[in-house]
Amino acid sequence: MTYRNGSHTLFHHRYHIVWAPKYRFKVLHGEVRLRVREIIKQVCDEMGVTIVNGALSRDHVHMFVEIPPHVSVSDFVRRAKGRSSRKIQQEFEHIRKRYWGQRFWQRGYFSTTSGNITDDIIMRYLDKHTRKDGFSPSA
Repeated sequence: MTYRNGSHTLFHHRYHIVWAPKYRFKVLHGEVRLRVREIIKQVCDEMGVTIVNGALSRDHVHMFVEIPPHVSVSDFVRRAKGRSSRKIQQEFEHIRKRYWGQRFWQRGYFSTTSGNITDDIIMRYLDKHTRKDGFSPSA
């Protein structure tokens, strides 16, 4: 596991994020797929998000990314989905006709964190420090 650093931070924030086109239509292929990929990469570069791995299926996007602490997951997803939706509908007429309501992506997304430390390890670590420092949530 490698940590990344900012000016005053050291972090390892990795997220598995998934979202899909509206109605789960299988539209992410050919030129549309390549353009969505390019737009998402641009957003990542602008926001300082590192793509660890990813996959564009015909009906959903999977990303494993490392997001710096000053960027929220929801802000990253909002920007990636928003910009790609706008650009795809501007550039591809068949998509604009299919998604006439100006919404290319489904409303929500799935997100989960990744790491080598389990909840149990964190709880044991905090319990050890609670006895030592005298701080506890109930105090």
